[in-house]
Amino acid sequence: MTNPSETASNRYRVWQTAPLSIAGTRVLVATKPGVFAHGLADPASLMLAEQMATTGRSSSVHLNCGNGMVAAAAAIAGGASVLWCSDRSLPSVQAAERTMAANGIAGATVVHAHGTHAFPRALAADVVTIRVSTDKVAFQQLLWEAFHALRIGGRCYIAGATDEGVKPAVRLLESFFGAARLEAQHSGHRLAVATKSQVAPASLTEGASPFLDPDQFRELSATVQGIPLTLYSRPGVFSWEHLDEATQTLGNVMEIRAGESVLDLGCGAGALGLTAAALSGTGRVLMVDADADAVRGVARGIAKAHRTNADVRASDVGSAVGDERFDVVVTNPPFHQGKATDLTVPLQFIADAHAHLRVGGRLYLVANRTLPYEQAIADQFGTVRTLHDGRRFKVLSATR
Repeated sequence: MTNPSETASNRYRVWQTAPLSIAGTRVLVATKPGVFAHGLADPASLMLAEQMATTGRSSSVHLNCGNGMVAAAAAIAGGASVLWCSDRSLPSVQAAERTMAANGIAGATVVHAHGTHAFPRALAADVVTIRVSTDKVAFQQLLWEAFHALRIGGRCYIAGATDEGVKPAVRLLESFFGAARLEAQHSGHRLAVATKSQVAPASLTEGASPFLDPDQFRELSATVQGIPLTLYSRPGVFSWEHLDEATQTLGNVMEIRAGESVLDLGCGAGALGLTAAALSGTGRVLMVDADADAVRGVARGIAKAHRTNADVRASDVGSAVGDERFDVVVTNPPFHQGKATDLTVPLQFIADAHAHLRVGGRLYLVANRTLPYEQAIADQFGTVRTLHDGRRFKVLSATR
Protein backbone atom coordinates (compact mmCIF):
# COMPACT_ATOMS: atom_id res chain seq x y z
CA MET A 1 0.00 0.00 0.00
CA THR A 2 1.35 3.46 -0.94
CA ASN A 3 2.21 5.78 1.93
CA PRO A 4 0.66 9.19 1.08
CA SER A 5 3.36 11.06 3.00
CA GLU A 6 6.14 9.23 1.14
CA THR A 7 4.41 9.99 -2.17
CA ALA A 8 4.19 13.69 -1.29
CA SER A 9 7.85 13.65 -0.20
CA ASN A 10 8.93 12.12 -3.50
CA ARG A 11 6.98 14.79 -5.39
CA TYR A 12 8.54 17.56 -3.33
CA ARG A 13 12.11 16.66 -4.27
CA VAL A 14 11.48 16.30 -8.01
CA TRP A 15 12.55 19.21 -10.21
CA GLN A 16 10.73 19.85 -13.48
CA THR A 17 11.79 21.98 -16.42
CA ALA A 18 9.06 23.24 -18.72
CA PRO A 19 9.27 25.32 -21.91
CA LEU A 20 7.45 28.65 -22.19
CA SER A 21 7.04 30.89 -25.22
CA ILE A 22 7.90 34.48 -24.30
CA ALA A 23 7.68 37.02 -27.12
CA GLY A 24 8.03 34.11 -29.53
CA THR A 25 11.19 32.85 -27.85
CA ARG A 26 11.48 29.48 -26.09
CA VAL A 27 12.52 29.80 -22.45
CA LEU A 28 13.02 26.80 -20.15
CA VAL A 29 11.80 27.32 -16.58
CA ALA A 30 12.68 25.11 -13.60
CA THR A 31 10.23 24.50 -10.77
CA LYS A 32 9.14 22.13 -8.00
CA PRO A 33 6.81 22.29 -4.99
CA GLY A 34 7.83 25.10 -2.66
CA VAL A 35 8.87 27.42 -5.50
CA PHE A 36 6.80 30.56 -6.01
CA ALA A 37 3.95 29.97 -8.50
CA HIS A 38 4.80 26.26 -8.87
CA GLY A 39 2.31 24.67 -11.24
CA LEU A 40 0.95 28.05 -12.32
CA ALA A 41 1.63 30.54 -15.08
CA ASP A 42 1.93 33.63 -12.88
CA PRO A 43 0.43 36.49 -14.95
CA ALA A 44 2.51 39.22 -13.27
CA SER A 45 5.77 37.38 -13.92
CA LEU A 46 4.72 36.73 -17.51
CA MET A 47 4.04 40.46 -17.98
CA LEU A 48 7.52 41.28 -16.70
CA ALA A 49 9.08 38.58 -18.87
CA GLU A 50 7.32 39.87 -22.00
CA GLN A 51 8.55 43.37 -21.19
CA MET A 52 12.12 42.18 -20.65
CA ALA A 53 12.06 40.56 -24.09
CA THR A 54 12.14 44.09 -25.56
CA THR A 55 14.97 45.55 -23.45
CA GLY A 56 17.91 44.86 -25.74
CA ARG A 57 21.48 44.50 -24.53
CA SER A 58 21.55 45.77 -20.96
CA SER A 59 22.43 45.05 -17.36
CA SER A 60 19.39 44.05 -15.36
CA VAL A 61 18.47 43.33 -11.75
CA HIS A 62 15.55 41.08 -10.82
CA LEU A 63 14.14 41.22 -7.27
CA ASN A 64 11.69 38.64 -5.96
CA CYS A 65 13.01 36.74 -8.96
CA GLY A 66 11.04 33.55 -8.27
CA ASN A 67 11.90 30.76 -10.70
CA GLY A 68 14.12 33.06 -12.81
CA MET A 69 11.76 33.23 -15.79
CA VAL A 70 11.91 37.05 -16.02
CA ALA A 71 15.70 37.14 -15.91
CA ALA A 72 15.94 34.31 -18.45
CA ALA A 73 13.63 36.21 -20.81
CA ALA A 74 15.81 39.30 -20.39
CA ALA A 75 18.86 37.30 -21.42
CA ILE A 76 17.44 35.11 -24.20
CA ALA A 77 14.84 37.29 -25.88
CA GLY A 78 16.05 40.70 -24.73
CA GLY A 79 19.79 40.22 -25.04
CA ALA A 80 20.65 41.34 -21.49
CA SER A 81 24.34 40.68 -20.88
CA VAL A 82 24.60 41.10 -17.08
CA LEU A 83 21.99 39.67 -14.73
CA TRP A 84 21.67 40.01 -10.97
CA CYS A 85 18.82 38.11 -9.30
CA SER A 86 17.73 37.72 -5.70
CA ASP A 87 14.93 36.09 -3.78
CA ARG A 88 14.37 35.60 -0.06
CA SER A 89 13.07 32.04 -0.62
CA LEU A 90 15.74 29.36 -0.97
CA PRO A 91 13.63 27.05 -3.21
CA SER A 92 13.05 29.97 -5.60
CA VAL A 93 16.77 30.76 -5.65
CA GLN A 94 17.54 27.14 -6.49
CA ALA A 95 14.88 27.24 -9.23
CA ALA A 96 16.37 30.43 -10.71
CA GLU A 97 19.84 28.86 -10.74
CA ARG A 98 18.44 25.81 -12.55
CA THR A 99 16.58 28.03 -15.02
CA MET A 100 19.80 29.85 -15.87
CA ALA A 101 21.65 26.56 -16.33
CA ALA A 102 18.87 25.00 -18.44
CA ASN A 103 19.01 27.94 -20.84
CA GLY A 104 22.81 28.08 -20.95
CA ILE A 105 22.85 31.62 -19.57
CA ALA A 106 26.30 32.76 -18.48
CA GLY A 107 27.03 35.87 -16.45
CA ALA A 108 23.98 35.51 -14.20
CA THR A 109 24.36 35.78 -10.42
CA VAL A 110 21.53 34.50 -8.20
CA VAL A 111 21.66 35.45 -4.52
CA HIS A 112 19.62 34.17 -1.57
CA ALA A 113 18.65 37.54 -0.09
CA HIS A 114 15.81 40.03 0.10
CA GLY A 115 16.91 42.84 -2.18
CA THR A 116 20.30 44.04 -3.38
CA HIS A 117 22.36 44.30 -0.18
CA ALA A 118 24.48 41.32 -1.26
CA PHE A 119 25.15 42.88 -4.70
CA PRO A 120 28.10 45.19 -5.54
CA ARG A 121 27.56 48.71 -4.15
CA ALA A 122 28.68 50.29 -7.42
CA LEU A 123 25.95 48.57 -9.43
CA ALA A 124 24.38 50.91 -12.01
CA ALA A 125 21.78 48.81 -13.80
CA ASP A 126 19.79 49.72 -16.89
CA VAL A 127 16.67 47.89 -15.71
CA VAL A 128 15.27 46.56 -12.43
CA THR A 129 12.20 44.33 -12.21
CA ILE A 130 10.23 43.58 -9.05
CA ARG A 131 7.49 41.00 -8.67
CA VAL A 132 5.25 42.77 -6.12
CA SER A 133 5.05 41.09 -2.72
CA THR A 134 2.05 41.22 -0.40
CA ASP A 135 4.08 42.71 2.48
CA LYS A 136 4.04 46.47 1.88
CA VAL A 137 7.05 47.23 4.09
CA ALA A 138 9.16 44.50 2.47
CA PHE A 139 8.18 45.82 -0.96
CA GLN A 140 9.12 49.36 0.06
CA GLN A 141 12.64 48.14 0.81
CA LEU A 142 12.86 46.56 -2.65
CA LEU A 143 11.81 49.83 -4.30
CA TRP A 144 14.37 51.78 -2.29
CA GLU A 145 17.13 49.39 -3.31
CA ALA A 146 15.91 49.28 -6.91
CA PHE A 147 16.17 53.07 -7.11
CA HIS A 148 19.76 53.05 -5.86
CA ALA A 149 20.74 50.12 -8.11
CA LEU A 150 19.70 52.01 -11.26
CA ARG A 151 21.76 54.45 -13.31
CA ILE A 152 20.23 57.80 -14.21
CA GLY A 153 17.82 57.03 -17.03
CA GLY A 154 17.39 53.43 -15.86
CA ARG A 155 13.90 51.97 -15.59
CA CYS A 156 12.12 50.12 -12.79
CA TYR A 157 9.28 47.76 -13.74
CA ILE A 158 6.90 46.31 -11.16
CA ALA A 159 4.04 43.86 -11.65
CA GLY A 160 1.50 42.22 -9.39
CA ALA A 161 -2.14 41.37 -8.82
CA THR A 162 -4.87 43.71 -7.64
CA ASP A 163 -5.63 41.48 -4.65
CA GLU A 164 -1.92 41.56 -3.74
CA GLY A 165 -1.94 45.37 -3.50
CA VAL A 166 -0.47 46.30 -6.87
CA LYS A 167 -2.42 49.58 -7.02
CA PRO A 168 -0.85 51.02 -3.83
CA ALA A 169 2.45 49.51 -5.01
CA VAL A 170 2.26 51.65 -8.16
CA ARG A 171 1.59 54.73 -6.01
CA LEU A 172 4.63 53.85 -3.91
CA LEU A 173 6.69 53.46 -7.09
CA GLU A 174 5.62 56.98 -8.08
CA SER A 175 6.54 58.36 -4.66
CA PHE A 176 10.12 57.10 -5.08
CA PHE A 177 10.67 58.04 -8.71
CA GLY A 178 8.49 61.16 -8.96
CA ALA A 179 6.38 59.73 -11.79
CA ALA A 180 5.21 56.32 -12.98
CA ARG A 181 2.98 55.07 -15.74
CA LEU A 182 0.82 52.01 -16.21
CA GLU A 183 2.35 49.93 -19.00
CA ALA A 184 -0.18 47.07 -19.17
CA GLN A 185 -3.08 45.49 -17.31
CA HIS A 186 -5.17 42.38 -17.73
CA SER A 187 -6.79 39.61 -15.68
CA GLY A 188 -6.55 41.64 -12.47
CA HIS A 189 -2.81 42.25 -12.90
CA ARG A 190 -0.84 45.43 -13.63
CA LEU A 191 2.59 46.29 -14.98
CA ALA A 192 3.98 49.76 -14.24
CA VAL A 193 7.27 51.51 -15.04
CA ALA A 194 9.21 54.48 -13.67
CA THR A 195 12.43 56.09 -14.86
CA LYS A 196 15.19 57.31 -12.56
CA SER A 197 15.71 60.99 -13.36
CA GLN A 198 17.53 62.22 -10.26
CA VAL A 199 20.18 61.02 -7.81
CA ALA A 200 17.98 61.11 -4.70
CA PRO A 201 14.50 59.57 -4.41
CA ALA A 202 11.47 61.87 -4.57
CA SER A 203 9.55 62.51 -1.35
CA LEU A 204 7.87 59.41 0.05
CA THR A 205 4.23 60.37 0.29
CA GLU A 206 3.35 57.27 2.28
CA GLY A 207 6.25 57.57 4.72
CA ALA A 208 9.62 55.87 4.83
CA SER A 209 10.16 52.71 6.82
CA PRO A 210 13.21 52.27 9.08
CA PHE A 211 13.50 48.81 7.48
CA LEU A 212 14.74 50.33 4.23
CA ASP A 213 18.08 49.61 5.88
CA PRO A 214 18.58 45.84 5.40
CA ASP A 215 20.51 45.65 8.67
CA GLN A 216 17.66 47.14 10.71
CA PHE A 217 15.79 44.41 12.61
CA ARG A 218 12.66 44.54 14.72
CA GLU A 219 13.48 43.45 18.27
CA LEU A 220 10.75 41.34 19.87
CA SER A 221 10.49 40.36 23.52
CA ALA A 222 8.68 37.14 24.40
CA THR A 223 8.48 34.60 27.20
CA VAL A 224 8.10 30.86 26.59
CA GLN A 225 8.00 28.36 29.48
CA GLY A 226 9.15 31.19 31.73
CA ILE A 227 12.24 31.81 29.59
CA PRO A 228 12.68 35.42 28.43
CA LEU A 229 13.56 35.66 24.73
CA THR A 230 14.86 38.43 22.51
CA LEU A 231 13.98 37.78 18.88
CA TYR A 232 15.01 39.66 15.74
CA SER A 233 12.91 39.82 12.62
CA ARG A 234 12.24 41.81 9.46
CA PRO A 235 9.28 42.53 7.18
CA GLY A 236 8.26 39.50 5.17
CA VAL A 237 9.38 36.96 7.79
CA PHE A 238 6.43 35.00 9.16
CA SER A 239 4.75 36.94 12.00
CA TRP A 240 7.60 39.45 12.03
CA GLU A 241 5.87 41.98 14.33
CA HIS A 242 4.94 39.65 17.20
CA LEU A 243 5.27 36.06 18.42
CA ASP A 244 2.35 34.26 16.78
CA GLU A 245 -0.16 32.34 18.87
CA ALA A 246 0.60 28.97 17.28
CA THR A 247 4.33 29.17 18.04
CA GLN A 248 3.60 30.37 21.58
CA THR A 249 1.23 27.42 22.07
CA LEU A 250 3.75 24.86 20.83
CA GLY A 251 6.55 26.46 22.85
CA ASN A 252 4.55 26.09 26.05
CA VAL A 253 3.59 22.46 25.33
CA MET A 254 6.81 20.93 23.96
CA GLU A 255 9.01 18.97 26.36
CA ILE A 256 12.76 19.40 26.00
CA ARG A 257 14.93 17.50 28.48
CA ALA A 258 18.41 18.43 29.64
CA GLY A 259 21.06 17.46 27.11
CA GLU A 260 18.64 16.64 24.27
CA SER A 261 19.46 17.66 20.69
CA VAL A 262 16.72 19.56 18.87
CA LEU A 263 15.91 20.47 15.26
CA ASP A 264 13.64 23.49 14.77
CA LEU A 265 12.25 22.90 11.27
CA GLY A 266 11.05 26.15 9.68
CA CYS A 267 12.28 28.25 12.59
CA GLY A 268 11.02 31.72 11.58
CA ALA A 269 12.35 34.18 14.15
CA GLY A 270 13.69 31.28 16.26
CA ALA A 271 11.44 31.34 19.33
CA LEU A 272 11.13 27.55 19.56
CA GLY A 273 14.81 26.87 18.90
CA LEU A 274 16.03 29.45 21.39
CA THR A 275 13.65 28.09 24.03
CA ALA A 276 14.86 24.57 23.29
CA ALA A 277 18.49 25.68 23.60
CA ALA A 278 17.79 27.11 27.06
CA LEU A 279 15.86 24.02 28.21
CA SER A 280 18.41 21.56 26.83
CA GLY A 281 21.41 23.41 28.22
CA THR A 282 24.10 21.28 26.61
CA GLY A 283 22.26 19.57 23.74
CA ARG A 284 22.84 20.82 20.19
CA VAL A 285 20.01 22.87 18.67
CA LEU A 286 19.84 23.46 14.91
CA MET A 287 17.33 25.93 13.45
CA VAL A 288 16.60 25.94 9.72
CA ASP A 289 14.44 28.12 7.48
CA ALA A 290 14.11 28.86 3.76
CA ASP A 291 13.74 32.62 4.28
CA ALA A 292 17.00 34.60 4.04
CA ASP A 293 15.97 37.31 6.51
CA ALA A 294 14.65 34.74 8.99
CA VAL A 295 18.09 33.10 9.03
CA ARG A 296 19.83 36.48 9.52
CA GLY A 297 17.48 37.38 12.36
CA VAL A 298 17.95 34.06 14.16
CA ALA A 299 21.73 34.45 13.94
CA ARG A 300 21.31 37.75 15.83
CA GLY A 301 19.05 36.10 18.39
CA ILE A 302 21.58 33.35 19.04
CA ALA A 303 24.36 35.90 19.51
CA LYS A 304 22.21 38.03 21.83
CA ALA A 305 21.37 35.02 24.00
CA HIS A 306 24.99 33.75 23.96
CA ARG A 307 23.70 30.28 23.06
CA THR A 308 26.84 28.36 22.15
CA ASN A 309 24.77 25.19 21.68
CA ALA A 310 22.58 26.72 18.92
CA ASP A 311 23.11 27.27 15.21
CA VAL A 312 21.01 28.38 12.22
CA ARG A 313 21.15 27.34 8.59
CA ALA A 314 19.29 28.20 5.37
CA SER A 315 17.40 25.12 4.22
CA ASP A 316 14.55 24.01 1.97
CA VAL A 317 12.65 22.11 4.68
CA GLY A 318 15.32 19.64 5.92
CA SER A 319 17.49 19.52 2.79
CA ALA A 320 20.47 21.25 4.43
CA VAL A 321 20.40 19.03 7.55
CA GLY A 322 22.16 16.19 5.76
CA ASP A 323 22.22 12.90 7.65
CA GLU A 324 22.11 14.49 11.12
CA ARG A 325 19.72 13.00 13.67
CA PHE A 326 18.08 14.62 16.71
CA ASP A 327 16.23 13.67 19.87
CA VAL A 328 13.43 16.17 19.17
CA VAL A 329 12.00 17.95 16.14
CA VAL A 330 9.73 20.96 16.68
CA THR A 331 7.88 22.62 13.82
CA ASN A 332 5.15 25.06 12.83
CA PRO A 333 5.02 24.26 9.10
CA PRO A 334 3.72 26.74 6.51
CA PHE A 335 0.67 25.64 4.55
CA HIS A 336 0.02 28.51 2.12
CA GLN A 337 1.09 28.82 -1.51
CA GLY A 338 0.14 32.42 -2.13
CA LYS A 339 -3.37 32.67 -0.70
CA ALA A 340 -4.31 29.04 -1.31
CA THR A 341 -3.84 26.15 1.12
CA ASP A 342 -1.21 23.71 -0.16
CA LEU A 343 -0.38 20.64 1.95
CA THR A 344 2.58 19.50 -0.18
CA VAL A 345 5.04 21.57 1.84
CA PRO A 346 3.79 20.61 5.36
CA LEU A 347 3.74 16.94 4.33
CA GLN A 348 7.42 17.33 3.48
CA PHE A 349 8.00 18.85 6.92
CA ILE A 350 6.46 15.73 8.47
CA ALA A 351 8.54 13.41 6.27
CA ASP A 352 11.77 15.29 7.04
CA ALA A 353 10.98 15.37 10.75
CA HIS A 354 10.75 11.57 10.71
CA ALA A 355 13.94 11.27 8.66
CA HIS A 356 15.96 13.44 11.07
CA LEU A 357 14.80 11.87 14.34
CA ARG A 358 16.71 9.17 16.15
CA VAL A 359 14.80 6.02 17.06
CA GLY A 360 12.83 7.02 20.15
CA GLY A 361 12.98 10.70 19.14
CA ARG A 362 9.89 12.90 19.44
CA LEU A 363 8.04 15.21 17.04
CA TYR A 364 6.08 18.23 18.27
CA LEU A 365 4.01 19.96 15.57
CA VAL A 366 1.52 22.81 15.82
CA ALA A 367 -1.17 23.47 13.22
CA ASN A 368 -4.51 25.12 12.64
CA ARG A 369 -6.97 22.68 14.16
CA THR A 370 -8.75 22.23 10.80
CA LEU A 371 -5.65 20.97 8.97
CA PRO A 372 -5.67 17.16 8.47
CA TYR A 373 -2.13 16.25 9.55
CA GLU A 374 -3.01 13.33 11.84
CA GLN A 375 -3.10 10.69 9.09
CA ALA A 376 0.15 11.90 7.52
CA ILE A 377 1.92 11.73 10.90
CA ALA A 378 0.43 8.29 11.63
CA ASP A 379 1.58 7.07 8.21
CA GLN A 380 5.16 8.10 9.03
CA PHE A 381 5.35 7.30 12.74
CA GLY A 382 2.70 4.63 13.28
CA THR A 383 0.79 6.62 15.89
CA VAL A 384 -0.03 10.25 16.67
CA ARG A 385 -1.09 11.95 19.91
CA THR A 386 -2.90 15.24 20.46
CA LEU A 387 -1.17 17.15 23.26
CA HIS A 388 -3.25 20.31 22.91
CA ASP A 389 -6.61 20.87 21.23
CA GLY A 390 -7.45 24.56 21.42
CA ARG A 391 -10.06 26.74 19.77
CA ARG A 392 -7.67 27.69 16.94
CA PHE A 393 -4.61 25.44 17.18
CA LYS A 394 -3.65 21.89 18.03
CA VAL A 395 -0.31 20.40 19.01
CA LEU A 396 0.39 16.91 17.68
CA SER A 397 3.16 14.59 18.83
CA ALA A 398 4.65 11.29 17.69
CA THR A 399 7.62 9.09 18.56
CA ARG A 400 9.85 7.43 16.00
